[in-house]
Amino acid sequence: MKRRYFGTDGVRGPFGGPVINEAFAARLGLAVGRWIGGSGRAFVGRDTRASGPALQAAVARGLSAAGLDVRDLGVVATPIVARRVRSDRAELGVVITASHNPAEDNGIKFFARGGLKLSDADELAVEEHLPPLDRVLADVVSERETDAIKNYVESVRTLLPEQSLNGWRIVLDTANGATVASSPAVLRALGAEVVGLGDQPDGFNINVGVGSEHPEAMMARVRETGARLGIAHDGDGDRCVVCDEEGRLLGGDELLTILATHALAKGRLTGRELVVTVQSNLGVDAAIQAAGGRVVRTQVGDRYVMERMLADGAVLGGESSGHVVCADVSPTGDGLVAALRLLDVMRETGQPLSVLRRVLRNFPQGTRNLKVEVKPPIEGCPALIGAIAALELEMGSQGRVLVRYSGTEPKLRLLVEAEDEARVAQGLDRLEAAARSDLRVL
Repeated sequence: MKRRYFGTDGVRGPFGGPVINEAFAARLGLAVGRWIGGSGRAFVGRDTRASGPALQAAVARGLSAAGLDVRDLGVVATPIVARRVRSDRAELGVVITASHNPAEDNGIKFFARGGLKLSDADELAVEEHLPPLDRVLADVVSERETDAIKNYVESVRTLLPEQSLNGWRIVLDTANGATVASSPAVLRALGAEVVGLGDQPDGFNINVGVGSEHPEAMMARVRETGARLGIAHDGDGDRCVVCDEEGRLLGGDELLTILATHALAKGRLTGRELVVTVQSNLGVDAAIQAAGGRVVRTQVGDRYVMERMLADGAVLGGESSGHVVCADVSPTGDGLVAALRLLDVMRETGQPLSVLRRVLRNFPQGTRNLKVEVKPPIEGCPALIGAIAALELEMGSQGRVLVRYSGTEPKLRLLVEAEDEARVAQGLDRLEAAARSDLRVL
């Protein structure tokens, strides 16, 4: 059975729309509370969107009606909620966020015991517990927890030695989002001089021209200030995007490859395995194999990465988007932890990012996002299926094709990887033409 409301990462959409509204949030809170069994503690946090408090209160109504003890963490990064669920052995964590989406969107993410995201089967079960539309729930006042950020800062700063970033100038873009209080506090506690961007949230400017989706300002500020690197988060802080000291952007694959090859060299990569998604470049496989490790791929979504990591006992994995999971530290992607691990590699090797990034030689890759009216199954699109098969046959092992729908937006995502740019462009053109013949592209 297909899920109706959950996408790649929780439930997401425009605030006030048919799904992301207070009535549905309360129903969803009641549903997940019933699914859990109606007892235990639930921690709820949010990002800086203006719609956050209303949705948080609505979810709390549902959770309380189901019998859970709801604790309000306030504005905190997504990984802080996941860590709190794990450390307190709570039944549930909830984050009100639309991550990197525009401010007018919002969403709801859930973490089960251990701070792990719900599986597809879990989400389907939650949907089956949704109460009727006319169910009215009483308002509740959740107990406020004020130590979440303080505890997180004190914990993750120990990943690097005391004052190990003395003399380091770092540009930090917190996307006017949930990391505005936590990430700069950690870097400054380690001695870094932090040049801040996206650090004045007003409820409506989250991700607007800043953050992981818009790293241009960060890159320019690094060049202007002579910083050693730039770090950018998304709105809820589970992503890390960086640029080197020359202001050149590194992709998520470069970050993962730097971390994995260094861990392999130091004997720290459990099972000598890096877990990535089908979105990652083939160059990652080549670099990790050359370093004596292996790459395992999953479908797109950091929760699928984490599921495979748990199954294999792996400690490092992530996505090309900048979601990096360091399982020995956090049960979910944590943009700051990823950045700290990268800083530690720079510190141990004495090499700048412009040198470290050379470990990965990307195959030429191109992507296109087509906005679509509806998302019918791709296997039911004959022209598109034919174009995919033809390209895969032509390229063989020297390239690959990936076509999928976004789990959070009405978009068809096309990816082609090949030996040269011309073949990539030609492949994308063929896929787009096929998609337009099968789908209504807006």
